[in-house]
Amino acid sequence: MAAGRLGKPVSPPGDAADPLATEIARAEIPSAGWLARPARRLGIRTVRDLLYHLPRRYADLTQLYDLGQLGWLQPGTAVSVRATVTDLRVEPTFRRRIERTTAHLSDPTGNAVAVWFGRRFIQNRLKQGDAVVLSGKLAFRGASFVIDNPEFQLDTGAELIHAGRIVPVYRTTTGLTPTRLRTAIHDALGAYAESQPEYLPSEVRQAAGVVGIETALWQVHFPDAKDGQEPALHRLAFDELLALQIGMVARRRARARESAARVAVDDATDRRIRAAVVAALRRMLGRDVDLTPDQAAAMDTIRDGLAAPEPMVRLLQGDVGSGKTAVAAYALAAVALAGGQAALLAPTDLLARQHEGTIRELLLDLAIPVRLLVGSLRTAEARAARAALADGSSPVVVGTHALISEGVDFARLRLAVVDEQHRFGVAQRAALESKATEGAPHLLLMTATPIPRTLGQVFYADLDVSDLHTPPAGRIPVKTGIKRPDDLDSTWEWVRGQAARGHRTFVVVPHIDEADEGPDATVAATVEAARLGDLLAPLRVGLVHGRMRPADRDAEMGRFRDGDVDVLVGTTVVEVGVDVPEATMMIVEGADRFGLAQLHQLRGRVGRGSAESFCVLVSDAAPETTAWARLEAVRTTRDGFALAEEDFTLRREGDVLGLEQSGLPRLRIASLQDAGHRRLAVVAREQADRLVGPDGNLRADAAPLLAHELRAGWLARIAAAETDETTGSA
Repeated sequence: MAAGRLGKPVSPPGDAADPLATEIARAEIPSAGWLARPARRLGIRTVRDLLYHLPRRYADLTQLYDLGQLGWLQPGTAVSVRATVTDLRVEPTFRRRIERTTAHLSDPTGNAVAVWFGRRFIQNRLKQGDAVVLSGKLAFRGASFVIDNPEFQLDTGAELIHAGRIVPVYRTTTGLTPTRLRTAIHDALGAYAESQPEYLPSEVRQAAGVVGIETALWQVHFPDAKDGQEPALHRLAFDELLALQIGMVARRRARARESAARVAVDDATDRRIRAAVVAALRRMLGRDVDLTPDQAAAMDTIRDGLAAPEPMVRLLQGDVGSGKTAVAAYALAAVALAGGQAALLAPTDLLARQHEGTIRELLLDLAIPVRLLVGSLRTAEARAARAALADGSSPVVVGTHALISEGVDFARLRLAVVDEQHRFGVAQRAALESKATEGAPHLLLMTATPIPRTLGQVFYADLDVSDLHTPPAGRIPVKTGIKRPDDLDSTWEWVRGQAARGHRTFVVVPHIDEADEGPDATVAATVEAARLGDLLAPLRVGLVHGRMRPADRDAEMGRFRDGDVDVLVGTTVVEVGVDVPEATMMIVEGADRFGLAQLHQLRGRVGRGSAESFCVLVSDAAPETTAWARLEAVRTTRDGFALAEEDFTLRREGDVLGLEQSGLPRLRIASLQDAGHRRLAVVAREQADRLVGPDGNLRADAAPLLAHELRAGWLARIAAAETDETTGSA
């Protein structure tokens, strides 16, 4: 396709406003053309968008068969043939408005038939006597060899792009057939691929061992040979990882240049805080406990981080019940005793209220007042809390999104603690940080879902991480078993027995209602709550799920905590909930539908008191299957970090991280589950360290074309997410 057919410059060549702008970047798809409207539905507006609309898979149609060979093949085999059209006809079918187009084919070895349904336009593209190459799946009908709905191309000696080769398969839309889209991309490559400048410096390409961008564009769309797309995909994956790492390095170096209020904790104050926290833990747990080695080490690193002149950004990760709140209390107390203010942000009203009570108890011996600010407070209480934060009389506050609302001001916010940080968006965390008036605040992020080490080395490379591996002494391990759905009679009897002892049961299901999964739904919360209400009567059965109003959901969780509900049926909204020491049973129905880390997190909701606790994983998965092996891993493993690693090998990183909330872009090509891409990520980190200057910007003389690509090219979506002036990957 000539350049004039596909696009036109939107600014003259050599535009002084952007000397690095190129023809590929300026060429728009004409709005009046056949391609424009459907292309826009795919997010394609320019030629560059078209060239970076990458295949979602490839069809290997390289094997050309003679028609006489088709009888040796199995039905359903993908075949390509070179033949002559001997007859072409359009016929009605039994279905109204659906016509069948049939082409009779011949070559020196035999005959066959190609059949298309509902594609009448083919009679305008083929005629008797045409030489064609066709690719499709083989079928046998009567005595005929039939190729159903094949892709085809006239055999004129031109390059094959639809058949007889490795054929790219793209995401399409109404009004844009695979053939037309493939043709448009091929023509765009011919007209514009040379206009894509090589934006990677030669030394970076050499270090990564990747091909040039023009070669990559051609080969990713139209590989010359089987697996010919692999070097192209390798190059584009490296580009994504490099953009990601440049953002990580830039943010870390820019943060190092920010100033933060230093919070110095002398040895006497350090000992005093730790002693107060331990004394409170002993009162709360009713047994002789001490800080675990991991908790003590985390407090050491937090003490050092708070004393630094640049803002601390630390991720504190550990299993449910590993003691993260005690470590957070140390940080909150350190700031309060130094004359500053500290805020803890929780995802729900109920969890904030629980944290407020726990933090108040942990800081009791230090005489540090703790405020609560949540949306459900009475107007007078909320007004008093906001006033105390504004005048500095409240050194520690625990709250929800109400903390980041307009009208909430702090006198001297120096520390922000974010619990279950993956449940908050980047903008929400940034809004809390913006409340600081003495430079950037220190930031402590907490999660009970450990990040797999493989991911952490790349996605969390700009954070300092503290791991809490060791559970507090005296905690009774939860016994875990696997049962089939038709073998739960004894389990429900056990639930009755637990309730008679004053204990409570969680029942977690994959879906809210049957409509979520169609007629063959597994277990739905609404249905199961009703069923168990009858089955377990007179036990009181409650229901919580994500479509409930937060206030209603919190109220139901509160009833469960207070003993007004014996059995709580819910979806994974219970994954992050209040501590219920009386909860001794966790039953997960359809357990094979959940990730390993998620199952471990759910199991952690029980066993928080002194009574023996149980987790039952319910699944109809067959033994010796992968699904069964995953459940066995949960049954036999209590280490959340090990399960996080195993989960990562079985699920995409986006599922593990929750990228919609994390602030990280979804990578289109690179995947850290690919060992080769993990090696590329290491090289990308090394090159990013070299390319980014001390000020957090790309070195002006190092890669001007790369800077332009990050700003305005196909990598801009990654760069935009990574240069957000927030905590970013947190």
